[in-house]
Amino acid sequence: MKIESNRMVALTYDLNVGEGDERELMEQATAERPLQFIFGANMMLDAFERELKGLGEGDTFSFSLTPEEAYGEYEEERVIELPKKIFEVDGKIDKKVLFEGNTLPMMDSAGNRLMGSVVAIKDDTVTMDFNHPLAGETMHFDGKVLSVREATAQEMAMISSGGCSDCPGCGPEGCG
Repeated sequence: MKIESNRMVALTYDLNVGEGDERELMEQATAERPLQFIFGANMMLDAFERELKGLGEGDTFSFSLTPEEAYGEYEEERVIELPKKIFEVDGKIDKKVLFEGNTLPMMDSAGNRLMGSVVAIKDDTVTMDFNHPLAGETMHFDGKVLSVREATAQEMAMISSGGCSDCPGCGPEGCG
């Protein structure tokens, strides 16, 4: 069976970022913990799916995605200082939540949800970076297709309802 829309795909990969000898291993999906997703269900980057389309079980792949194909260029204007007060709960800062390097769910003034990484904490302000962690990076994928099958009706229903299926990597924020 080949990878096409509405198929459940399981694969392994190494994701390296950077150029030439400066590449750094950023993420791995292993045979024990493969990436599983429904192809064509807007779960993955379009360019990532384009590279996998038509592959079958046992096929290997190796491709790169430019920042434009992935998460865009890094934008300095997406790094902003916010009043520290907005992070208070009952008048206190929870240091188990607000610390440098942590990524927090936030909401902009229009009600859009976004994730921000804490860059710095000062007396009255918190510097947040709202760029995707891989913004500006060229991503290099090397991997293997473990399986391709028709997605079940339950899996399709969970995706169409905005819920999460029982695939590994799922958590309270949705599929990984």
